[in-house]
Amino acid sequence: MRRLFKKWKWLMSASFVIIVASLIPIPDNPPLGDVPLMDKWVHFVMYGGLVFAAWLDWWLQKNKSRTCLFALVICLYSALLGGLMEILQGMTGYRSSEWLDFYADVVGAVLATVISVVVLHLLRRGCRPS
Repeated sequence: MRRLFKKWKWLMSASFVIIVASLIPIPDNPPLGDVPLMDKWVHFVMYGGLVFAAWLDWWLQKNKSRTCLFALVICLYSALLGGLMEILQGMTGYRSSEWLDFYADVVGAVLATVISVVVLHLLRRGCRPS
């Protein structure tokens, strides 16, 4: 387990933060609650961050192959985690479960994957920012 955590520490840490943040009670009047679709933006950013954490771990392991397979796996992992969190939120009694939250999770994960693949492609070609 320690070896697994060492190899995927950013992914596992981000997953833990998402699980905790998804299952704790939230206040009735949260900060920035008046911002339209704020909850959806939070989901979008959390799952996008999860994907970026996974790509960081992947890059730190100096993986140079199977980029497409990893992209697919991390998108599926993010979607499964998002779906599971929505189901569990609906079971808590103090959180609600919404399909739009799940869609925001998936869109954040897919967009972060696309950005990560493009950045990795540019880094491999030697187009490093100056």
